[in-house]
Amino acid sequence: DFPLLPYLDDAEDEEPGGFDIRITVEINGQVVAEPPFASMYWTAAQQLAHMTVNGASLRTGDLYGSGTVSGPETHQRGSLLELTWNGRDALELAEGKRTFLEDGDTVTLTAWAPGPHGTRVGLGDVTGRIVTAP
Repeated sequence: DFPLLPYLDDAEDEEPGGFDIRITVEINGQVVAEPPFASMYWTAAQQLAHMTVNGASLRTGDLYGSGTVSGPETHQRGSLLELTWNGRDALELAEGKRTFLEDGDTVTLTAWAPGPHGTRVGLGDVTGRIVTAP
């Protein structure tokens, strides 16, 4: 690992910042991964600082996208490419082994974060369905 550049290194910031977002990834209703946002290499604040120092402008209401969220354990890999190790290791689904998505598959991402005193902050879910190309 390389040391952080000064604009990204805040030694006074003892907490990584933001929510410890928990994500569940399902394919056709079957949980295939649970990547933790807490394992991201860069914090959201560092990613936003890096974007803006390189010229990107941000305004109130802008949506932040971190990219693929993955953890160090196999069940924490956040993409099918990572889950199957680039297609080498097939993923076991109820429909059989898979190394890629097929027409008709649905992928659902559900997220939440721990709140104060054991509560949960629900962030909702989003589902996409693979359709046949025209």
